[in-house]
Amino acid sequence: MHSPRTVGDTLRSSLEARTRAHAVPAAAVAVVVDGEIVEHAVGVLSTVTRVEATTDSVFQIGSITKVWTATLVMQLVDEGLVDLDAPLRTYLPAFALADEQAAARITVRQLLSHRSGFEGDIFTDTGRGDDAVEKYVALLADAGQIFDPGAFFSYSNAGYVLLGRMIEVLRDTTWEQVLRERIAEPLGLRSVSPSPYEAILHRAAVGHLDAPDGGEPQPAPFWAMARSNEPAGSMLAMSAGDLARFARAHLHAAAGTPVGDGVASPLVSTDAAHEMRTAAVRLPRLAGMGAAWGLGWEIDRDDAIPLFGHDGNTVGQSAFLRIAPEQGVAVVLLTNGGDGAGLFRDIAGPLLQELTGAGLPDAPVPPETTGQASDRAAAGAADVSGMLGVYANSTVELEVSQDDAGLLWFEQRPTPELRALGAQPSIDEVVRFDDTSLIMRERKDGMHMVLAFLDPAPDGRASYIHFGRAVPRAR
Repeated sequence: MHSPRTVGDTLRSSLEARTRAHAVPAAAVAVVVDGEIVEHAVGVLSTVTRVEATTDSVFQIGSITKVWTATLVMQLVDEGLVDLDAPLRTYLPAFALADEQAAARITVRQLLSHRSGFEGDIFTDTGRGDDAVEKYVALLADAGQIFDPGAFFSYSNAGYVLLGRMIEVLRDTTWEQVLRERIAEPLGLRSVSPSPYEAILHRAAVGHLDAPDGGEPQPAPFWAMARSNEPAGSMLAMSAGDLARFARAHLHAAAGTPVGDGVASPLVSTDAAHEMRTAAVRLPRLAGMGAAWGLGWEIDRDDAIPLFGHDGNTVGQSAFLRIAPEQGVAVVLLTNGGDGAGLFRDIAGPLLQELTGAGLPDAPVPPETTGQASDRAAAGAADVSGMLGVYANSTVELEVSQDDAGLLWFEQRPTPELRALGAQPSIDEVVRFDDTSLIMRERKDGMHMVLAFLDPAPDGRASYIHFGRAVPRAR
């Protein structure tokens, strides 16, 4: 078993080389081990200013913010102010969707576990005022229902904005202020920055995008996304150490022990902490999404050596957090461009193996028989007619097709709104992964994306393509 000192030695000896190998401008790591937090940072916060990253530098944590929002919800549950199985309308009477019956049924638990069923990737900017989240929720009256509430998992940013609005109403203030008062201040987290206005007071990382000519990554054209999506992860920033302190507080909550560092009580009750990391829904085999989902937490493993956490991505920044509760270990990596997912596997995999006896779960990879085009065509010769077709929602159109040679292709056509956030049209070759899914032949964004096909109709055609989000068939 490694001590904090040996973990620190490992980070100092390996982080810089691994960061360069993955073309990541800057990386900050924090590890919870034996109750202590070990931190290290390397690289530059901007390839233009060349300001060096330090352990007090703040990076955006993206969708890891959802766990902070879920924590705030569970505090309301602990206080008896929220019932997880009550319809959201109990707390937000004006909540409306295009499907009135669905809007009346969706529960807090379904929102926390991404099972609400309405379209979840809505990024409308409603301004920078304190009413940004309130205005956003009003716009959801036009959002379409993709599947019945509770039917299955589909990752939802919009669902977490709804939870953020519920928090605002029940606490009678902004989501940002609740986050400060109920998490950051009690834990003494001085770098936590709910918006760019706080982040600018710190040594802030700038997101980077790949250069068109393959050269050094270049700063993204803007720092943060819209305030309307902040409870889902559009702008919250902090140091790796402060994110690790938040993770450590959850470890203490699950164990029912004092947090330490002068903090006497845990964030949530022991029951709430366990419920957050207990599987509420199982997922098909997907890349980067875990085997199951709890109430806020992604669950990678819930076997003999449990592992849970969350990832986050904003414009040019990626964040990663994993917690092994039985061993009291947490690993945080914050990056500002390049192959952050690949770097995380290189750093966290060996660390978790050494500290807990089990590393990260194996990532999905294509079958070994896909080296030659003729082999791939033969693999695609099995009946894939139920997978072929066009799938669409309001932000993207996806098409799975098969060419005359028998090769399979996956095309993504994002709307202008999604392209403004960095998404680009693409066409990638896919191959059979199993009877109900395909997998990208080449790695993209650090992984081989898996496409699962769900809910076949009587004619055998899948009703949904699923890659973390469920997108319904259009034709």
